[in-house]
Amino acid sequence: MEMNWLEDFLTLSVTRNFSRAAELRNVTQPAFSRRIRNLEYWVGAVLIDRSLFPVGLTQAGEAFRKTAQEALDTLRLGREEAQGLVPRAGEVVSIAASHTIAVSFFGDWHARLQAQIGPVRARVIADHVAGCVEALISGSCELMLSYSSPALPTLAEIGRYPSATLAWERLIPVSAPDQDGRPKHDLTRRTTIPYLCYSSNSYLGRVTAAVVEREGLASQLEFSYECSMSDVLKRGALAGAGIAWIPELAVRDELAAGLLVQSGDERHTAPLAITLFRQPEPTRNEVERIWAACEPDPHAGAA
Repeated sequence: MEMNWLEDFLTLSVTRNFSRAAELRNVTQPAFSRRIRNLEYWVGAVLIDRSLFPVGLTQAGEAFRKTAQEALDTLRLGREEAQGLVPRAGEVVSIAASHTIAVSFFGDWHARLQAQIGPVRARVIADHVAGCVEALISGSCELMLSYSSPALPTLAEIGRYPSATLAWERLIPVSAPDQDGRPKHDLTRRTTIPYLCYSSNSYLGRVTAAVVEREGLASQLEFSYECSMSDVLKRGALAGAGIAWIPELAVRDELAAGLLVQSGDERHTAPLAITLFRQPEPTRNEVERIWAACEPDPHAGAA
């Protein structure tokens, strides 16, 4: 039995949809289905009622769900204890954040949060979006910072995990400037452009792909290299190696210094929300204190 199988099962128990769960777990649906079957063989009982739509848990599945969650929690705690990472009770809040958000947003947000509510001790778990979702669903973190886009389904649509939008920014195409300060690789010129792209199964890769498809840019972009991390693509753009779509906050300093310039125009961009997710059940005071400062006021704007 593998930990992945338990995490798959818990994700499916929340989404009640094989394709959505496979997407959140960053695997193909056939591979995800095989792993669920392997877990059922190991348990010796059918856990998923596939006759329902959306799928549901069988009586055995409902009983095993608590066991799976407790097993993952115990393993996680044991690993952290072995690494000497477990803090004193109530002292540190664990926050999963996508790599780019951890670098470009977390520090400023944390400073604003402390100015508002006092000291906030946090452990940041930087990972790709699918890894962050996995951490939240498995209980490995208490809060999660992630991008959300109108172009793609998000964890918020499941309805189980409360969320609050903290900020809006844009995914923008950037290029090194030419000697006149214009984009060296300009989308408006309709010439072939070397393309520094995200891996196709990454969240920002899917958002970028939606822009490329919407604006008919595929024939204009010539693949150069791909990576799931924005910082790697940004370094390539700074070196003049091609065009890359990067969250605006992650390139604000380079744009201000003129080291990068935006390529194309507004139609080549995509809105991105930076969203805070939390566990559905009330939890420690430290977590509730942070959430109260971030949760939208339901009475805001009321007459």
